[in-house]
Amino acid sequence: MTSLPDRPSRPSPAEYRELLRSHLEPVLERAARSTHLPLAACADSVLSAELRASVDLPLFVNSQMDGYAVRSADVAGAGPDSPARLTVVGAVHAGDGPGPDVDDDEACKIMTGAPVPRGADCVVPIEDTTVSDTDSSVVLVHAPRSPGEFIRRPGDDVRAGDVVIDAGVRLQARHLAAAASLGESGLDVRPRPRVGVVATGSELVAPGRPLAPGQIWESNSITLAAALKACGCEVTTTLISGDDRAAFTSTLDAAAGDADLVVTVGAVSMGDAEVVRQVLADREGARFAPIAMQPGGPQGLSSWRGTPVVCLPGNPVSAMVSFVVLLRPVILEAVGRAPIRPVRARLSRDVTSPAGRMQYLRAALAADGDGRPTADPVSGPGSHLVASMARADVLIEIPADVTSLESGAEVDVLPL
Repeated sequence: MTSLPDRPSRPSPAEYRELLRSHLEPVLERAARSTHLPLAACADSVLSAELRASVDLPLFVNSQMDGYAVRSADVAGAGPDSPARLTVVGAVHAGDGPGPDVDDDEACKIMTGAPVPRGADCVVPIEDTTVSDTDSSVVLVHAPRSPGEFIRRPGDDVRAGDVVIDAGVRLQARHLAAAASLGESGLDVRPRPRVGVVATGSELVAPGRPLAPGQIWESNSITLAAALKACGCEVTTTLISGDDRAAFTSTLDAAAGDADLVVTVGAVSMGDAEVVRQVLADREGARFAPIAMQPGGPQGLSSWRGTPVVCLPGNPVSAMVSFVVLLRPVILEAVGRAPIRPVRARLSRDVTSPAGRMQYLRAALAADGDGRPTADPVSGPGSHLVASMARADVLIEIPADVTSLESGAEVDVLPL
């Protein structure tokens, strides 16, 4: 175990992220490989290889409208008072074959998406036609049409060999629609890291259950599971463990069983009941020591039965800030998503910060009268102020060598 005894030697958040990234190298290596998933399971995954069209789209000449397939020359002089009279030789629906050929002064009734019969070179929308009062087999066309009008041709959308979706794209509904229209039943994507989450503390009770004296409702496992899923992970389990070593060991076994990574929350500092530290700190390669960050100073890295374990502090705000600042960038790299970078904003009021530690203040991002982004701190720096987290959508980054900033100062803010 590596120990950092004094504050000056504490790593910065950026330095600790590199330690964490090295610790999670097995997760990054696995995630860099490609896996083939059914199309329905690909939503929100990242495409690992570009998708090229294997066919032209549309696949065949088809109608853009409900109406009549005709020869444009037969309706060239059509008008409201001088309609073209065409004999209807049949009808064709989507899913049918091409239908009857269309010859001079003939029309074929056609539905949207249906193949255009041979001989026809345009489609007249049904609203520009009427059926003859005297002969139901005759359609009257009241407007001229040009060759190719209201007809979709192969290659209008995409040609075989064209790149339809680039590698690295996070797949959304529109991408899956394109893949399905090309006949793809599945895609090659970056695999989702499988993560087990363990919250610790004998005082914790699942939300909805009654509290005994000294107990609180547990929120960390729910918060982190949601944050991990939003980053593209598959959360395999969320568990709560008390401060008993045997119980925590059993919980670790369950969490690590089918996971690539276990994230624990709580019990990482120097107290008497720090079960996470007590069980995991002496394992090979483990590191439990504070970093130069507030909130979220106590951090831990270890492993359990060959599975990397990342140990976050237990106060809910500390846990969430630690995840956003330290773990989220590595997870996003693993799944192939773009990093979430800070943006610039102006402070809405004066703030202070402790020397020697990077501070992350929760804030709400808004705009001033000139439309410039402003960051309004929503609470103090206390790591127990969890309700205020709901009002925040960014973290204000205050460098370790800055102890105060005045209203209007420009700062980096990290989107939550």
